Amino acid sequence: MNTQLIINAPQNILDQFKNYEDGYVLGRVVLEHKKMYKVITEHGEWLCEISGKFHYQSILSSDYPSVGDWVAVKERTGEDKGIIEKVLNRNSKFSRKKAGNETEEQIVAVNIDELMIVTSLNDDLNLRRLERYLILAWESGANPIIILSKSDLCENIETAVQEVESIAMGVPIIPISIKTGTGLDEVARYLQPGKTAALIGSSGVGKSTLLNHLIGYQKQLVQEIREDDSKGKHTTTYRELFVLENGSCIIDTPGMREIQLWESSEGLHSGFSDVDLLADKCRFRNCTHQSEPGCAIREAIQEGELDESRFQSYLKLQRELAYLDRKTDKRAQSEERKKWKKISQSSNPPRKR
Repeated sequence: MNTQLIINAPQNILDQFKNYEDGYVLGRVVLEHKKMYKVITEHGEWLCEISGKFHYQSILSSDYPSVGDWVAVKERTGEDKGIIEKVLNRNSKFSRKKAGNETEEQIVAVNIDELMIVTSLNDDLNLRRLERYLILAWESGANPIIILSKSDLCENIETAVQEVESIAMGVPIIPISIKTGTGLDEVARYLQPGKTAALIGSSGVGKSTLLNHLIGYQKQLVQEIREDDSKGKHTTTYRELFVLENGSCIIDTPGMREIQLWESSEGLHSGFSDVDLLADKCRFRNCTHQSEPGCAIREAIQEGELDESRFQSYLKLQRELAYLDRKTDKRAQSEERKKWKKISQSSNPPRKR
């Protein structure tokens, strides 16, 4: 199984690795914990750490290996251990702003083809939160799929699906139920050999239950739904990649309490293409969409073609991204100074007395 995973590596990864073949082994990170990494190689699973040179050259947390990364590894002979020397270029990257006040990127999963956004059809369904997930999904380079879990708890599935369709034009929407088996075969069809999917969503929406079904055994601990708020208890505490029997991969992730955007301007336009199309029809190019004559957005809201709450969400996300841009500009300047300080120290070592 592990050997098959390496054989099924994308061609661009294999092409990159040709530059590191002498003395290196191709691997994929399946688990990361406190800067130690479990890596699948053709020789089995190795426990790895990064080299000193790698650590020295890394400035941001996003420079370090993440679950899903393809890496060039040197073996520690006879130990089933290795040293990660290089992270190969990523095909896709799903990330968000790190929770809290710190302006830093947090990578959730990389090298993914399908991003499965899981939300439950009980009291957890929240369209505004889904909009955020979709923006990050479009920005990541992966294809989003919305999975509506716990459909057996929903009295009107069709209405719920229509609500989600109103903010997710063209995105596959799959209602599922582990209890009844609804939609599970449709989800499985997206897990193709050589492809990687990631499960993301808030705590308690049923990601671990779905994962256990897909991989065919009880890997992730699942607890009962709480009666007071209809949510499952949070059980996943770290990201991990699993290899399925057909050679596909799936990355499980912890539940997200905060979904803060990160470099998502293109994702915003993709996620709100309906609003952008309306804005292009406004009479005035600099229309603020408040009270100007000929405002296509205000007309669409009055005629019921655009929901006012969706438009307000669009404006809020625009403001959030503008604020983030200002913060990241300052951070980029700081990181640039750090980089050149390192280069200077390397070029001019301290003199011995």
